Amino acid sequence: MAKDRGGCFPDVVAYNTVIHGFFKEGETGKACNLFHEMIHQGVEPDVVTYNSVVDALCKARAMDKAELVLRQMVADGAQPNAVTYNCMINGYATSGRLKEAAKMFREMKSRGLIPDIFTCNSLMTYLCKHGRSKEAAEFFYSMTAKGHKPDIVSYCILLHGYATEGCFPDMIDVFNSMENNGIAADFHVFNILIDAYAKRGMMDEAMLISSKMQERRVNPDIVTYSSIIAGLSRLGRLTEAMEKFNQMIALGVQPNKVVYHALIQGFCIDGDLAKAKQLVSEMMNRGIPRPNISFFSSLIKSLCQEGRVMDAHDIFDLVIDMGERPDDILFNSLIDGYCLVRKMDKALKVLDVMESVGVEPDVITYNTLVNGYCRNGRIGDGLTLFREMPRKRIKPDTNSYCVIMDGLFRSGRTVSGREMFHEMIESGTTVSISTYNVILGGLCGNNCADEAIALFQKLGSMNVKFSIAIVNTMIDAMYRVGRREEAKELFAGISASGLVPNESTYGVMIMNLLKDGAVEDANNVFSSMDKSGIVPSSRLLNDIIRMLLEKGEIAKAGNYLSKVDGKSISLEASTTSLMLSLFSREGKYREDMKLLPAKYQFFDGFC
Repeated sequence: MAKDRGGCFPDVVAYNTVIHGFFKEGETGKACNLFHEMIHQGVEPDVVTYNSVVDALCKARAMDKAELVLRQMVADGAQPNAVTYNCMINGYATSGRLKEAAKMFREMKSRGLIPDIFTCNSLMTYLCKHGRSKEAAEFFYSMTAKGHKPDIVSYCILLHGYATEGCFPDMIDVFNSMENNGIAADFHVFNILIDAYAKRGMMDEAMLISSKMQERRVNPDIVTYSSIIAGLSRLGRLTEAMEKFNQMIALGVQPNKVVYHALIQGFCIDGDLAKAKQLVSEMMNRGIPRPNISFFSSLIKSLCQEGRVMDAHDIFDLVIDMGERPDDILFNSLIDGYCLVRKMDKALKVLDVMESVGVEPDVITYNTLVNGYCRNGRIGDGLTLFREMPRKRIKPDTNSYCVIMDGLFRSGRTVSGREMFHEMIESGTTVSISTYNVILGGLCGNNCADEAIALFQKLGSMNVKFSIAIVNTMIDAMYRVGRREEAKELFAGISASGLVPNESTYGVMIMNLLKDGAVEDANNVFSSMDKSGIVPSSRLLNDIIRMLLEKGEIAKAGNYLSKVDGKSISLEASTTSLMLSLFSREGKYREDMKLLPAKYQFFDGFC
């Protein structure tokens, strides 16, 4: 058509059809070339042409280019329509640029275009994905109040948002609202509710929704059964999980990998490895690949972290029995488990097995073993293993040096810790923030605070960026050696250095100010912490109360006692014991007991 000048020359409809086709097939370059060609040929693009280009750019998240095309469109006299703005709003929303999406929404309305349900769903999806479901709900209800009729997709977006955030009462309110508005829940809706409850271990609620689903004659699918079976398996309710498994097969719903993995994991954790092995065979007979090494490595790691190393080892044996070859991750998980329960001899036996089957230990293996020795007070054995690494052609990394230095400092071998730090620098190993944490904390913990402060200041002059943990350590060290003004300056300059004080920061300052008798200054720091939105821990409040009581600041201690709610914050035994000794009949401050909150004025009944 294009070549036949005397015949039927391509018009805008022909160009639009081919441009749209190229975009649909992913041939973006060809589509854009054709777009430029039509302009060159004197065929003016219309709103359909521009919408195809804008839509493709938005889907590719090339929003700046999409915006340019939109502006060109307006300049060329092609008026954007609802489709244009929906593409732009959805593109900005999926790119995480809510301000720009909102701007497009306002521009759309200013042109007299009415946002449709697709527009609303795009904005709601963004808000829900970013944990802002309540804002999404406000937008949802404001749009319905203006006459927009939400569809089932709108409700699903909001339900999923609330489900993800664990806002179950709000989730059920939306579900009820949907049904009251005459929109029948489908299996997608029921699956969102069931999965939300199952993931939180609320299986009774999940089963209730499942019953409602059947009452409405909505057939459960593989997603429904996967959520229920996984939830029951996680709670160890394996008999019920198997009942659901058999039920789904009887109804013609074929189990998939997710279902089998949930059951196998459940039986492994429960210790019924025979059943787990049977399920592995069964899934393979159905043509479903058996769980890979990563699945079992994750399971073994989880059990080891819970201290169930023998159970983890049984699963390790099951893996071998199934004919799988364990990899370094699986071996390292098991070694770490034995180190955590202080069974270093067994950890070394796993290392021997690892080498005997041809799996090379790596730097993680040795770091785990060295850390195990150090944490168990066997620094000599840890050093021996550390020195063995180069002979095994394993180069110690940053973590290796941090582990061994931490062990040396914890055992009081400060000189060796310093030497190891210098060795690390000479070896060219990267020195990280965690390294400075170890060296500065180690020096402070071994009565070398002045040396630590000097090193800290030297590193600061070299523009080394510190973590807030290091700053907390140094503030405390400065107070310990009487360098109070330096400590206060360091605290005052935290925000300027780009760091954010945490509860430990405020705690260090408050306790040191109280030790110095600067009670008002300590109160001011506590107020600053409160204003910054940091909630004090039960431990910090108890420390403050005890310090004030010991200093005879009864009224001020009473102020802090009023913050004890008995729930998130409660009195520790040592605090109660101190109050008993101070306010009983023979107590030092018995007469001042009236300065305490009323609920604590009962100690005079004790002898």
